[in-house]
Amino acid sequence: MKPSLTLLVAMLVAGGALASDVFKTTDSKGQPVYTDRPATLPAERLDVRTQTTDKVEVQQRYDEQMKTLAATEKAQAAQAADAADAAQASELSATAKVKRCEEARQRYESYMNSRRLYEQGASEEERRYLTDAEIDAAREKALQVMNTFCNEG
Repeated sequence: MKPSLTLLVAMLVAGGALASDVFKTTDSKGQPVYTDRPATLPAERLDVRTQTTDKVEVQQRYDEQMKTLAATEKAQAAQAADAADAAQASELSATAKVKRCEEARQRYESYMNSRRLYEQGASEEERRYLTDAEIDAAREKALQVMNTFCNEG
């Protein structure tokens, strides 16, 4: 008997909480106060309607939001990957540019420090030595290449 009485009281309390009235009053500072037991009269009785939640609709809305979120995250990940690829490509380009600059600088210094320059012939034993005018032209060209690759001058 005691458990069934406790259950009955609990159901009445829960049912009463769901069906209680809501009143709106104003406190001494002029702020609205919403309560189920007004401290002062007159109190405005509000018609508050409640609905049961449609779990299927909520689940569908949640699934749609999760799909949208997943698509957004996928797009952001793809964009981040593209940015990382671009940064890596620019880094490789910078590395290659530094390498070309160094090679051009070494070639120019070699041309400047050499007394005689030659062109390789058809075989390793065949060499054609450059004239003074050709050496000056080769040095000038090496300087231009170095300036181009090293962004100087």
